Amino acid sequence: MRHELSRRSLLARSTLIGCSLAASPLLTPLSFAAAPWDTRLVVIILRGGMDGLDVVQPYGSPEFSEMRGALGAGSAKGAFDLDGFFALHPALAPLMPLWRQQQLGFVHAASTPYRNKRSHFDGQDLLEAGTSTLEGARDGWLNRMLQNLSGVETHTAFAIGHGDMQVLSGAAQVAEWSPDSDLVMTPQTVSLAELVMRDDPEFQAALAEALLLSKGSDEVGMMQNRDGEMQMSVPAVSRGKAHVKVAEFAAEQLRGDTRVASFSVNGWDTHSKQGRTLVPALNRLADTILTLQTELGAAVWQKTAIVAMTEFGRTVRVNGTGGTDHGTGGAMVLAGGAIRGGRVYGDWPGLAEADLFDRRDLMPTSDVRAAAAWLMRGLTGVDIAALEGRVFPGLQMGDDPGLLL
Repeated sequence: MRHELSRRSLLARSTLIGCSLAASPLLTPLSFAAAPWDTRLVVIILRGGMDGLDVVQPYGSPEFSEMRGALGAGSAKGAFDLDGFFALHPALAPLMPLWRQQQLGFVHAASTPYRNKRSHFDGQDLLEAGTSTLEGARDGWLNRMLQNLSGVETHTAFAIGHGDMQVLSGAAQVAEWSPDSDLVMTPQTVSLAELVMRDDPEFQAALAEALLLSKGSDEVGMMQNRDGEMQMSVPAVSRGKAHVKVAEFAAEQLRGDTRVASFSVNGWDTHSKQGRTLVPALNRLADTILTLQTELGAAVWQKTAIVAMTEFGRTVRVNGTGGTDHGTGGAMVLAGGAIRGGRVYGDWPGLAEADLFDRRDLMPTSDVRAAAAWLMRGLTGVDIAALEGRVFPGLQMGDDPGLLL
């Protein structure tokens, strides 16, 4: 059967021709959006429930070592003292220079409004929706922020690979990209594409952009051949750690017109042998932050705030397999030249059994949405009424914790 393929449908499909996401359990597609302000915001979703008590260890709490056992090592067994009460997990040693430069900080005992059911799916949905319940949540809080700012211009929307970032889903258009998406185009196929688009600059530009996003490189473009005709140049697909490629691509966009980037780092569900299984995720997080710092360059890094957040924390007590189960209160990671770092923010609730949530979890004393709201307020100038009423409906932001310089 013969099928008609219109110019319009070719334009719509040009970003999808032959695209496939390299199989990776580590992350989901990166999304980015251009905006007129000069600061940068990077939101990293730590999928799986990061154990904030292991990442930022309250070794100064008298109950910590007793309740944590082998996971309660603190500074005596390799963790890096932060302030005499908290210590940083040894796997995040590469980030200690940022702490000393006051460009790394944490918010402890923080949580979304999600309670008791401890489902990864519901917890992540609520985290990215930014609402108090899952009822009626249809878009993400980063997208609603964009909707409440004037003069925002975004790339044409792309959905390449599997999954999406709900936090940036919504009415404001954003672009999406996945690492190692590959347009499988032989030289003959490229030549055929050139013939198809020779007299159509719009189609030519659309296909070039599809190749650009596929390769994650600025080397894709049009060039003259030996006969003086325009041909598309297609670089080879880069190889390497997927999370590093995501950070490199995000930094490339943020050095230009892009002001907001969001992506995921996975691998935080540490039900067993946490002393070993948490380390790879922490290594990826450290790699990601340091790659962003390097690739952004000093000038842009000084204008950048990175916030990494997770759907919930984990239990205070270690389970029978040397891991921790789904909990409630956790920790947020802050980094960047725009961050007022060198400190652990938040009201510490204590670890005595009576102080725990349901006598099993770290008690949340702050809402992750409030920290995110104050970051957006300081970076973009969006007003508090919009943040509390539309971006995070029903949120009471409270006093400014001073997360930014």
